[in-house]
Amino acid sequence: MKYTTVNQFRKAHRFLGIFIGIQFLFWTISGLYFSWTDIDEIHGDHYKKELNTDPLLSLLLRDSLLQQLPFTLHSLKVKAIGKEGFFWVNDSLLINPKSGVVIYEISAEQAMAVVQEHVLPAYQPLSVERIIAVGPHDEYRGKPLPAFRIPLSGEGNPVAYVDAVSGDFQRIRHSQWRWFDFLWMTHTMDYQGRDNFNTLLLRAFSLLGLITVLSGFALAFVTSSWGKRKKA
Repeated sequence: MKYTTVNQFRKAHRFLGIFIGIQFLFWTISGLYFSWTDIDEIHGDHYKKELNTDPLLSLLLRDSLLQQLPFTLHSLKVKAIGKEGFFWVNDSLLINPKSGVVIYEISAEQAMAVVQEHVLPAYQPLSVERIIAVGPHDEYRGKPLPAFRIPLSGEGNPVAYVDAVSGDFQRIRHSQWRWFDFLWMTHTMDYQGRDNFNTLLLRAFSLLGLITVLSGFALAFVTSSWGKRKKA
């Protein structure tokens, strides 16, 4: 094989290696991080208590105003918000079981009580903020709004989120999760929603990565003594 042809192989492989190498580095670093981290810690489970359902809440089913509801009952959950019991009806309405009053949105104080009920005592609420919208890269993206954002004391800059309508404890975010989220974005190359494995960018880089590897094999073959003898 002529020297110019081999040299063109080298240049093409070197160019592809530099172009693809940065993304390969991100794939490798993110893969290492994923394999060395505990997914339960990423979810923030080490911040949370093990909850026991209060058996007294079931007593709310008695002496309640369920029979007087002005709509058909499709689903019902009994839940505690702070020290109070409520009905979550039809996955849409929070109702006081004694008075029948609909609670359209819990208060900031109730949201902090929910957090204290779910999070270990070492992590205390520092403040509370009601949020009605988040950006596509926000750590609370894709979850119910409005909600309460409650930063906590303690290591990892944890932040808890509570659904303002249902009163549900939604999730807790912290430094490890934020690193995971960033690296997951570079791994999937979905810079909008993080979880789309079918983006054109990912497909293109995957194909270019395959071409880079194959060009390396081809270059190794044509420059090897065996390849030269074969040509001769």
